[in-house]
Amino acid sequence: MSVSYKYHRFPIEIIRHCVWLYYTFPLSYRDIEKMMLYRGIEVTYEAIRKWCKKFAQEYANQIRRRRPKPG
Repeated sequence: MSVSYKYHRFPIEIIRHCVWLYYTFPLSYRDIEKMMLYRGIEVTYEAIRKWCKKFAQEYANQIRRRRPKPG
C-alpha cells in the first residue's frame, strides 16, 4: 500500500521532515511546530500529530524493506 498525500495542504517534503523529526529526536509536537515556524512554515502541532499517526508506519515499512538482509 502506498502512502497517499492527496488533499494535504503541505508538500510531501515538509510532512516527511516533521514525521522524521518526531521519531528521530526526543521532540514534542509543539517543539517541531516551533522549528517549522523558525523556517517560515506555519503548521500546527495538531497537524503534525495527525501526520505522525497516519504516515509513520508506512515510512517504517519502507525503511525496513530497503535494509539489507542479514546473512
